Amino acid sequence: QEGAKVPSKRKQNTPIVTSDLLHKSLLKSEQKNWNNISPTYKAMTKRIKEKLEDLHNMYVLNSGSPRMRFGENVYFEENGCIFLAKADDGEGNTEILFSVEDLGFSDAFIQRIRISPDQRYMAISLKSENSEEATCIVMKLGNLPVVEKVIPSVFSFEWAANDILYYTTQKNLKCQNVFMTTFTYQKHTKLVYTEQDARFFVDLYCTKDRRFLTINSNSKTTSEVWLVDCRHPFESPALVQARTTGVIYHIEHREDQLYILTTYGEPAEYKAILTDNYILASSGKENWQLVYALERKTKLVDFEMFSDDCIMFLKNAGHLYLNVISFVSHSVQSIKLPTWACEFELESHPEHTTSTCYFQLSSPVHPPKRFAYSFKENNLIEQAVQEVPIITNCHTTRLLAKSKDETLVPITVFHNKNSKELHRRPLLVHVYGAYGIDLNMSFKEEKLMLIEEGWILAYCHVRGGGEQGLSWHRDGCQHNKLKGLHDLRACITLLHQLGFSQPKHTALAAASAGGVLAGALCNTDPALIRAMVLQAPFVDVLNTMMKTHLPLTIEEQEEWGNPLEDENCMKYIKSYCPYQNIKPQCYPSVFITAYENDERIPLTGILQYVQKLRKAALDHASRISKKGNWSPNIILDVQANGSHCDSSWEHSLNE
Repeated sequence: QEGAKVPSKRKQNTPIVTSDLLHKSLLKSEQKNWNNISPTYKAMTKRIKEKLEDLHNMYVLNSGSPRMRFGENVYFEENGCIFLAKADDGEGNTEILFSVEDLGFSDAFIQRIRISPDQRYMAISLKSENSEEATCIVMKLGNLPVVEKVIPSVFSFEWAANDILYYTTQKNLKCQNVFMTTFTYQKHTKLVYTEQDARFFVDLYCTKDRRFLTINSNSKTTSEVWLVDCRHPFESPALVQARTTGVIYHIEHREDQLYILTTYGEPAEYKAILTDNYILASSGKENWQLVYALERKTKLVDFEMFSDDCIMFLKNAGHLYLNVISFVSHSVQSIKLPTWACEFELESHPEHTTSTCYFQLSSPVHPPKRFAYSFKENNLIEQAVQEVPIITNCHTTRLLAKSKDETLVPITVFHNKNSKELHRRPLLVHVYGAYGIDLNMSFKEEKLMLIEEGWILAYCHVRGGGEQGLSWHRDGCQHNKLKGLHDLRACITLLHQLGFSQPKHTALAAASAGGVLAGALCNTDPALIRAMVLQAPFVDVLNTMMKTHLPLTIEEQEEWGNPLEDENCMKYIKSYCPYQNIKPQCYPSVFITAYENDERIPLTGILQYVQKLRKAALDHASRISKKGNWSPNIILDVQANGSHCDSSWEHSLNE
């Protein structure tokens, strides 16, 4: 219109410039604060570092890395190198196929290895600490292995045939395109599949018998699978079952039949389903036949297919089980794994005809130990690697805390058997409670060190996590988030009532999304704990979920809700969001580690949280400035390197 003012570009950008300046100023002030306070801990840091290095050298360096066996050949990775050995040769005669350093990727680590069916090619993904994206390197094997191709920004990859590799690319934490690339004759690369829905993430997997390559498109609650026939890898992928909201499924294949692991049907927990024929016209869910259903409150941790059997790793009430389903005798055998075991990792079995399944068991205080299940002997064999004395004086206790709505919440507790007067001992409580992911209970040198020094460790398996199956997650996400907070409060209260430490000796630890429940408890029940340690914490749920330009916001709506379109959801998030509920009161001391390059948790939110928390603690202290009044330390350590909670041994040791 005539006379209308043309808005100045400079004015429009002012808010962005201001927030950028504010971010830099906050970061600078926190770095200065850290530089002033960190020397206080120098002597303690030195002692702890030496102790952790000793434990690492004693347990982890000796544990050996998982093996991949193809016929006579065994592939394994150690110290950034990939080796090839003959199965019966031991390791005296090994050949180096690949070295991270030789290719100039000195700061990267090997994430994934895939060998082509004829063993002429090897695809490897390398990831550096400072990025979420990996680089795929394809090597042509032979007398002198050579680099055939380098593909940037790759997430997953699988061989569909001897010289045909399918891979997915990752951009801004999203994985939506699948490509196929060939290495002989007319070399070419083409786009095979694109996911249009921003909530879905695409991953690739080969069925155990290598008959199909599966393109899996998953959101937090729903999935869809397309099959590439490995006998005809150039043909278009075929759909198994169109996505149905709330139904998750995964595909395996054996003797012309599809085996489907799915949440379809009541109750909405995992079941094993069989389809009569792999002809895809009949693979729709109306033709699915139930083979096996999980018991209530059971978590399916992993699943592996063999020629005559299928193995399921299950978790029930904190205990690990192995269920062996025989396709020959149609029987199910359940084996309870050792009671100390909390985590297990399946080793790669490229050949589905093998007669033995290998896996490793561990716990936060128990280094990985290798086991084998023999299908022929029908028994579990403990593999004796070089003998390292295992901690025998650590006691494992499993408890149940009654939450606000009477739900029983599992807790796993570790303490030194020789510890006297447990109520005087320091206690470190761990929590996560999001995305249906279990609390991480794999071996960590620092946990073992704490046990040796008389600490008690407690792991609270609250709702929102996945420890008791999919319903455990549903009960703690979106409009049920507060249940996780009630669970955490009940767990800590029960520990104190049973004589495990007391509030003034209790610290709470959480990482990433676990920061929501830890930070919420810090606001509602600060008197329950004396200190809180957070790593890359999610503490500003409301503001983050309002910013749709951030890479994960749309995808995360299935976990936290959509406050932009639902006012009730906005009010609900506001009721528990750690940042929104900070108030002047006596807070525990807080130590936060954050990463400057974190793509998942914006650093700005953490800087603002720390500033607001510190101000509230100071306001409270100034109001009741009595002599001898305790005021908390609130410390932020911003790491210039490292990405979200994912770092090498050296980096995590320094941290």
